[in-house]
Amino acid sequence: MQLGLIGLGKMGGNMRDRLRSAGHEVVGYDPRPEVTDVDSLASLAAALTAPRVVWVMVPSGDATRGTVQALADVLEPGDLVIDGGNSRYTDDGPNAALLDAKGIGYLDCGVSGGIWGKDNGYGLMAGGSAEHVEMAMPIFDALRPEGPREEGFAHAGPVGAGHFSKMVHNGIEYGLMQAYAEGFELLSAVDLVTDVPAVLQAWSRGTVVRSWLLDLLVLALKDDASLSRLDDYVDDSGEGRWTIEEAITHAVPLPVISAALFARFASRQDSSPAMRAVAALRQQFGGHAVRAAAGPSGTPGEHAGPSSGTGSTQS
Repeated sequence: MQLGLIGLGKMGGNMRDRLRSAGHEVVGYDPRPEVTDVDSLASLAAALTAPRVVWVMVPSGDATRGTVQALADVLEPGDLVIDGGNSRYTDDGPNAALLDAKGIGYLDCGVSGGIWGKDNGYGLMAGGSAEHVEMAMPIFDALRPEGPREEGFAHAGPVGAGHFSKMVHNGIEYGLMQAYAEGFELLSAVDLVTDVPAVLQAWSRGTVVRSWLLDLLVLALKDDASLSRLDDYVDDSGEGRWTIEEAITHAVPLPVISAALFARFASRQDSSPAMRAVAALRQQFGGHAVRAAAGPSGTPGEHAGPSSGTGSTQS
């Protein structure tokens, strides 16, 4: 089967390789001349035989919306566009309507698998009509892991369902990662456990907490047993936030996922105003000693507060 693939970064480039190894013809477009197969979206459309299937794998937001708009101008009725990026599901309806006005079909597809998907396959969650899903099924089958289709692919529902499902998937991922990270920190905080990486590796078979994420943490610890070479700043792609916003809208409690997102926010603070407020409150209600802010050299200040006779913390 032929496929046009727009966006040949870490995910898109690996997907092109996997599809080609499965015998599909992939024509890729990317602004970077060293990786692209054609020089424009118009050339991409010209290189494909109608009815065309074009998969979009670019950053969410304006980049995806702009790409879909451009495709509406170069594709023809009967063609199909699949958005496989991490778009917010609320973008899918407008994208589908824009293309439908030109007689062009639309699917949204959540894709999970990261840089390992090239070899292991990708978990796929598609939203759209059954007709369009069937049209693209040879591509879905080549991208998903080997084994039963239902263990790697789901037609999640109408347009938007694929990206909504991927959003929830990523929210769950936030919570799982945070739980493993907190367990790692507690194990590392005591002298009693002398080989933390070994303990985590021992969990990787036969225990109820085994998972691919745990395997990846074990792999990271083999390279850096204390993770001391990493900074503790953790970004977020936005999907955790969207998951929590939807939970609020639908009155669904998500305490674990919410806490995991807020922990990422905390990781970005050089100092924590919230923790300074907690220290001030402890001083006020209980007379507990507090520490002055670090000086220019970065060394911690001396004890401040009632026990040192200063009465307040200086900053």
